[in-house]
Amino acid sequence: MNFIENLLIKIPYLNSPFAIKIFKSLIIITVFWLIKMLINKVIQKNITDVKSRYHWRKIINAIIVILVIILVGRIWYQGFESIATFLGLLTAGIAIALKDVLANIAGWIYIISRNPFEVGDRIQIGDHAGDVIDQSLFEFSLLEIGNWVEADQSTGRIIHIPNGKIFTLDLANYDKGFKYIWNEIRVVITFESDWQKAKKILLKIANKKTENITAPVERQIKRAARKFLIYYKHLTPIVYTDVKDHGVQLTIRHLCETRKRRGYTEAIWENILKEFAKHKDIDFAYPTTRYYNNLNEGK
Repeated sequence: MNFIENLLIKIPYLNSPFAIKIFKSLIIITVFWLIKMLINKVIQKNITDVKSRYHWRKIINAIIVILVIILVGRIWYQGFESIATFLGLLTAGIAIALKDVLANIAGWIYIISRNPFEVGDRIQIGDHAGDVIDQSLFEFSLLEIGNWVEADQSTGRIIHIPNGKIFTLDLANYDKGFKYIWNEIRVVITFESDWQKAKKILLKIANKKTENITAPVERQIKRAARKFLIYYKHLTPIVYTDVKDHGVQLTIRHLCETRKRRGYTEAIWENILKEFAKHKDIDFAYPTTRYYNNLNEGK
C-alpha cells in the first residue's frame, strides 16, 4: 500500500489523504471481487451437486465481505490501536440508527449456528409458508406455498423475510426431525349408510396407499429421537368415527411425505369414489334440510 500511496502523491488531485483512502479502498474491493469471481468459477466447474455448490458460494461470499469490511475499515480508521477497538466503537455508534440491520445480522448468525432450517427445507414463519430457496446476510427467501392454492402447493411467489424475524415470529419446520406429516381426509356418509362397512373400506384403502412408508418413518423417528422428544406409538393409518349434524364422519389419518400430500389425497379419494360406487348401502352425505310430517309418517 505504501507504493500505491507514493505513486498517488505524484498525481495531481489525488495527493490528498482522502483521495488516497478512496483509491486504496477501491483497489481492495476490486481485488477481492476478482478473487470471488475466480473462486466461484472453480466451484461451478468442480462441484456438480447444486445444493453443495450453493452452500460453498454463500460461504465464500460471506468470508470475502467480512475481509473487505475489516481491511477497508483499517484504511479509514488507522488511528485506532486495534481492529477490535474500531469494531467496538463503530457498533456502539450505529446501534440505534441501524437497529434493524444489526438484528438481521444477528438473525443470520443464529440461523447458521443453530440451524433451525437450511436451504431446501419447507418452513412456516408467522403467516408465511414455503420452501427456503435462498439465505443471505440480511434475509432469507421462500417459494410460497398455500395462501390461495390448496394442499400446500406453490403459488409461484417469492417472499423475502428479514433474518431478524427469526427472533419475533414462530417458526415451524416441515423437514426437521423427519420428512413426513400427518394428513387427514374426512368422509361423511348418511346416517342410513352401513358406516361399519365404509370404515373397513377406508382403512383398507389407506393401508394400501401408505404401506411402503412405515419402515422409513420408523428409521427417521429413531434418528430424530436422539435430539428431539419425538415418540409415536402407531404409524399405520387410522380411521376415526364421529357424528355431524348431516351424517357420520369417518376421518382417515395417515402419514405422507411433506411435498406429496395433494397426490396422496387425490389417490385416496379416487379409490374411495370407485369403492363406494360398488355398494348401494353406502351414500355420501351433505348438508340438507329435512322436513317432518308426523301424520304422514305415522307418528
